[in-house]
Amino acid sequence: MTSGARSYLDHNATSPVRPEVASAVARALALPGNPSSIHQEGRAARHALQTARAALAALLGATLERITFTSGGTEAANTVLSGALRKAGLPAPTRLMISATEHPCVAAGHRFAPDAVEVMPVDGAGLLRLDVLAARLEACRDEAVLISVHAANNETGVVQPLAEIVRLARAHGRALVHSDAVQAVGKIPLDFAALGLDALTLSGHKFAAPKGIGAMVLADGVSLEAAFLRGGGQEARLRGGTENLSGIVGMGEAAAIARSSLEAEAVRLAGLRDGLEARLRALAPDIVVFGEGAPRLPNTLSFAVPGLAASTALIALDLAGLSVSSGSACASGKVARSPVLAAMGVSPALAAGALRVSFGWNSRPEDLERFAAGFERVVSSLYQRRGQAA
Repeated sequence: MTSGARSYLDHNATSPVRPEVASAVARALALPGNPSSIHQEGRAARHALQTARAALAALLGATLERITFTSGGTEAANTVLSGALRKAGLPAPTRLMISATEHPCVAAGHRFAPDAVEVMPVDGAGLLRLDVLAARLEACRDEAVLISVHAANNETGVVQPLAEIVRLARAHGRALVHSDAVQAVGKIPLDFAALGLDALTLSGHKFAAPKGIGAMVLADGVSLEAAFLRGGGQEARLRGGTENLSGIVGMGEAAAIARSSLEAEAVRLAGLRDGLEARLRALAPDIVVFGEGAPRLPNTLSFAVPGLAASTALIALDLAGLSVSSGSACASGKVARSPVLAAMGVSPALAAGALRVSFGWNSRPEDLERFAAGFERVVSSLYQRRGQAA
């Protein structure tokens, strides 16, 4: 067991709930009414729900009425990719195109037949190959297509060119675009309407809201063929069941805070990320930074040092009071080879050492210093063993 202060540097897995959000959740828990009830208590609950919906809409540049609350990003993405998404004037999508670096909620969460799914390659930096997407769309000119590309990758932080992807879809004429924006919301500006997306999905716990709450956003003219949870007709009859009011209020509070500090916080976090990257390069000259040269989330640093196993490093860092990740947090706690890095052409040996540091709202310069010191001990041991083996 470790004693003393710890540095939590795994915000891409879950960002701890802000105190202001926890207070908002507590207030919502004290509301006795059901948002569907017409009496005073019900109206108060409904007002809290709609206030939170408006705060999320303001952060996303979306229309309030087009937001549907879900249990999280996975449910939302599974719903969009269920085959029920429709756009007025267009046929139902019969083909799905996704990037090779999608989160499992997209890569394994859709309901398209295997032979109707195409996986688009990425380049060495993790960016979608737009030339390949354009060629495939041209080849599928007579088909209705659903394109799903994440806004930012959870492991590397690489930000995808959504505006260009939407432009290619519109040129095709019969393609819809969905983005899993779980990692981007609350970290970088993301304007749903300006991008021209047809659907967007998100999860609250990635930007300091509670776990277990997310949302699906649909553009005007885009709908679901049928409700994905049938019941009392809540959420514009798209998702039956009494709403998770406390979670929704918490996500609304987190959205309002993120919107008020988005630009300044991005600058602050990028400073921490870049400062740590410089320190690590000085400690380990042969370090490889994944996604280097591509636009990245300001808070995310993914890297490996040849010969350093992630499993060994994670244990040593944890004992030193440092909470980081080997990549995605959605692999049942296992350290396994990353399909994201494989798609980027990273060798299995190097990928086995991948570590991810992700800063957040409660990260401070002392966290950077603590990680640099802990990592120096880990990498010094590696270099010492190399010297002995030489």
